[in-house]
Amino acid sequence: MTPPSSNPLQGRGTSKNPPNRFEAIDRDSDFEADRPSPLTQFIPDHAKTIISTNQSPDVGFEVSINPYRGCEHGCVYCYARPTHEYLGFSSGLDFETRILVKERAPELLREALSSPKWIPRVLALSGVTDPYQPIERKRSLTRRCLEVLSEFRHPVVIITKNFLVTRDIDVLSELARYHSVAVFLSITSLRSDLCAAMEPRTSRPQKRLEAVRKLSEAGIPVGVNVAPVIPGLTDEEIPAILEAAVGEGARFAGMSLLRLPYAVKSLFEEWLESHVPLRKAKILHRIQSVRGGKLNDPRFGSRMVGEGVFSEQIGRLFELASKKYRISVNSPPLSTEHFRRGPQAQLRLF
Repeated sequence: MTPPSSNPLQGRGTSKNPPNRFEAIDRDSDFEADRPSPLTQFIPDHAKTIISTNQSPDVGFEVSINPYRGCEHGCVYCYARPTHEYLGFSSGLDFETRILVKERAPELLREALSSPKWIPRVLALSGVTDPYQPIERKRSLTRRCLEVLSEFRHPVVIITKNFLVTRDIDVLSELARYHSVAVFLSITSLRSDLCAAMEPRTSRPQKRLEAVRKLSEAGIPVGVNVAPVIPGLTDEEIPAILEAAVGEGARFAGMSLLRLPYAVKSLFEEWLESHVPLRKAKILHRIQSVRGGKLNDPRFGSRMVGEGVFSEQIGRLFELASKKYRISVNSPPLSTEHFRRGPQAQLRLF
């Protein structure tokens, strides 16, 4: 990787706070590169519900839970960054330094699943931000939510970039007994230097592969999510990522193309200028080529897979590599057969 042309904040995906598209007044809160990285603030989120629904045809789930809003992992390309603007923050540095914590997430989840109106179906954990970001080590909200799901034998799909998921192998193993869990480790690149710059507080690629191995050895269905694929930067790594993941026990794989909604476009352009300036023009051109001449295309049916020649080439590369390394492109079906309302619900029957 080309040496940075500037010195971004250590351990952060960006040092910028672009304007909030919903705010008429812009606050000047960008940090200079020679100043220390701001400490992360953890803000209580007094949400009254925990299960979110979506009707998007592009994602493989209808319902999800997010114990945290914002993500300290700091992935510069993260499509979820603009969600912070709904909270009055910026999608830049605020997204990775101002984390809202849903302290009652496990209790809210138990209440929702206990309701006779609840129809069990696969939950995603999480649908937006990583459930195993660093604060999870102390708060254990994700683990406590998994304990609730295990109590109810409710199916869940986990998507993470953090080795911390292995901490919960005991609970995941119990869910696996009832065919109620699948875990995806997202791997963007196998290059530690690139990940350190692009995904600063995630587990490094080798640790994610180690997590795949540990989960597989425990009998937990585990796969790899090659996401996001960045045209012109990481697409050539698709075969190597699948080969490495299969070698550690991955049974299934998914893929999605980079998408850059709203302010994420400018954040990613600035990151390219800082870290790979000589490749910036090529990468942006490749992204535009799969996004109809733009840096983002929000249309359903296109936003995950792109369009055009380069998109087709990337899709074909993933398909051929999947066949070569004999990994399924479909995650295992999860069961609602063993769902129960929980011991408390059973006691109320008497």
